[in-house]
Amino acid sequence: MAPMPCATAILPEEGRAIRVRGLVQGVGFRPTVWRLARDCGLAGDVWNDAEGVMIRAWGRPADLDRFLRRLEEQPPPLARIDSIAWALSEECPIDGGFHIASSRAGEVHTAVGPDAATCPACLAETLDLSNRRYRYPFTNCTHCGPRLSIVRAVPYDRCKTSMVEFALCPACRAEYEDPEDRRFHAQPTACPSCGPHAWLERFVDGRSEPQLFSECDAAEAARALLLGGAIIAIKGLGGFHLACDAGNEDAVARLRGRKRRYAKPFALMARDLDGIRRYCAVDSQEEALLKSAAAPIVILPATGPGRVAEAVAPGHPTLGVMLPNTPLHHLLLRDMDRPFVMTSGNLSQEPQCTDNEEARHRLSAIADYGLFHNRDIVNRLDDSVVRVMFGKPRLIRRARGYAPAPVKLPTGFEHARPLLAVGGELKSTFCLLKDGQAVLSQHIGDLEDAATLADYQKALSLYLALYNHVPEAIAVDMHPDYLSSKLGRERAAADGCRIEEVQHHHAHIASCLAENAIPLGTRPVLGIALDGLGLGPDGTLWGGEFLLADYKTFERVGCFPPVAMPGGAQAVRQPWRNTFAHLDAAIGWECCKREHPGLELVRTLDTKPLGTLAAMMHKGINSPRSSSCGRLFDAVAAAVGLCQDAMSYEGEAAIALESIADARTLAMEDDGYPIPLRIQPPASGGLTTMDLSPLWRAILEDLEGHTPAAVMAARFHRGLVRAIVEMVRHIFERENQRLERIVALSGGSFQNKLLLEGVSHTLEGLGLTVLTHSQVPANDGGLALGQAAIAAARSMALRHRPRGKVTSCA
Repeated sequence: MAPMPCATAILPEEGRAIRVRGLVQGVGFRPTVWRLARDCGLAGDVWNDAEGVMIRAWGRPADLDRFLRRLEEQPPPLARIDSIAWALSEECPIDGGFHIASSRAGEVHTAVGPDAATCPACLAETLDLSNRRYRYPFTNCTHCGPRLSIVRAVPYDRCKTSMVEFALCPACRAEYEDPEDRRFHAQPTACPSCGPHAWLERFVDGRSEPQLFSECDAAEAARALLLGGAIIAIKGLGGFHLACDAGNEDAVARLRGRKRRYAKPFALMARDLDGIRRYCAVDSQEEALLKSAAAPIVILPATGPGRVAEAVAPGHPTLGVMLPNTPLHHLLLRDMDRPFVMTSGNLSQEPQCTDNEEARHRLSAIADYGLFHNRDIVNRLDDSVVRVMFGKPRLIRRARGYAPAPVKLPTGFEHARPLLAVGGELKSTFCLLKDGQAVLSQHIGDLEDAATLADYQKALSLYLALYNHVPEAIAVDMHPDYLSSKLGRERAAADGCRIEEVQHHHAHIASCLAENAIPLGTRPVLGIALDGLGLGPDGTLWGGEFLLADYKTFERVGCFPPVAMPGGAQAVRQPWRNTFAHLDAAIGWECCKREHPGLELVRTLDTKPLGTLAAMMHKGINSPRSSSCGRLFDAVAAAVGLCQDAMSYEGEAAIALESIADARTLAMEDDGYPIPLRIQPPASGGLTTMDLSPLWRAILEDLEGHTPAAVMAARFHRGLVRAIVEMVRHIFERENQRLERIVALSGGSFQNKLLLEGVSHTLEGLGLTVLTHSQVPANDGGLALGQAAIAAARSMALRHRPRGKVTSCA
């Protein structure tokens, strides 16, 4: 029944139409509104629609004000209010009560919430012998459970999720319809009578056989099998995991061999915080992350008294650990005093399995058993990874628990037109920009793998449909061979969209500016983008960049010295090639051999086809020059004996170099390798770079003196931090009039804790404001956000530019 105009005699003192936007669907927001409105003596109604939540409330102005204050102060645990706007309403309520109305459709402006780990109330019910959900693996409520992983469309209602297959029983229906119950409109709610169920299958010769257990449930049976040395594929919230006993060296080794993941550390899942502290040190920030609704993998120092199998994280001083995020995982780990390995359910480099049949096909040669359930996973979600560095949690991989929570864009982007940014080639994500916010997809992976590329396309299609998003422009990386850029161009051609090319490192800096709420009209800042590589507008490969940048333009004012990458992509996989190229560029290979003929490094390199590589480099054949910070790390790592011949995963050499750095050497004030600047006068138009010759001479001298690799790693980090700071000091002396006193740090190299903390601490000591990443990764997982911000800024500048004028974007 539609509201009718009120007669004067019964008109309340005031009526308000209240619009709430943010993460406000599927989180118990309407029942909270209902409860607060009743407490404040208001009449009216509330409903979900495509813009968020709409409230109509009538009452005394003081009561309405009190209601709005309490709504902002007391939202549900998983809600995030981005804005509350209201206007006076001349309608009147149907009666004197307050009601929750059914959802309404419309143009989508709201957000889908991230999946949330089991809340304390649901866990207590799962472990309560007298509760009807006792030992039920899918217990959830409006404060926890699946969201993005099961949703197909908005508004977020049960009929638009994979829970549509499970009709509610009378008891669950009563909870679902009771506004005073925490399961009111909890879309995934269920119980053993009406919901999904779990079962165990045995894999034999590539096929599965159902397993029946008369005295224990599937989770208990799986735990017993894991303790007996089995490997089990376990279906979780956003995909399958492969699990084994983290204390069983043989089981972990078998998992490594079968999964073909020979060196990269495995993640662990422990029963509780006490179970983690047995193996790791945990501070208050890390504890809060572990216990949060996102329940990410947290990288922790492995300094506890307990020890897991050496093969879990070979050679690493840290462990990646998470707590259980579903009742199924809680049941699996109950009474366990040591963790299980819980790594992604896939062959190395492939996307995680999500479908039961897919898992039977792809994982039966890896796992001995499969722990399945019949709630479909609509959207694949890897585990998020976080590390606390320089006093803040830093997302390294943004997925389950965080995506697709939108990033609110800074002042000035409120009226940006809808657009799509397609991200990069590695650690790929994409971004939808609309209504002054950016919806960044979950981590999808490296698009070089065909299955990952297909998953990227599937996720993109779903997001565009989910958010009813019709972009007017598509932002792509300027590298013509990136598969994401090719897809973006193809989509733009098909849909008639404008293409906006964005330089890789400019996107890194813009991503950092956007997540730190730097307004659109801010003067240029100094951006430092350090990573593996990205194409520069001059056609060369960049990767160690100092840029004067705002959202629209950038200017390159400094860089690491360009060095050849002999063999191109092979140099990324085989660090010794970078060592040879750096030594040849800094000192000359023949000079190295004359001065250090007995050095093991020289003898080792001399067994390689150096003549061929030297000819390639000098003739410019398949040896692109790159200013890459990542390749410098690779070169130094190989020089001290780490990952010399090959890397089994991206960044392995750099991670190893950070891992072994000697703490006592790091603490010394002046002990660092010399890396002086090579300054070009501004009139010459040349770039200021670094002179790496003293660095490499010092490394060779330390190798001659048999200096421990850990000491050399520490000296390299200290020297590089000092060189970066000196570059910043020089640029501000030269460009001070053009710059805000702000430095933005971005790129995958700043996931190195020693580098990030050393540079940040020193620059802050110089009185500079240092911006770093926290909400989105510093690596290419945050690239799409920067692309979107740049494309939006340029688009708005074009709309407001007087006709006939032409401006340049870097």
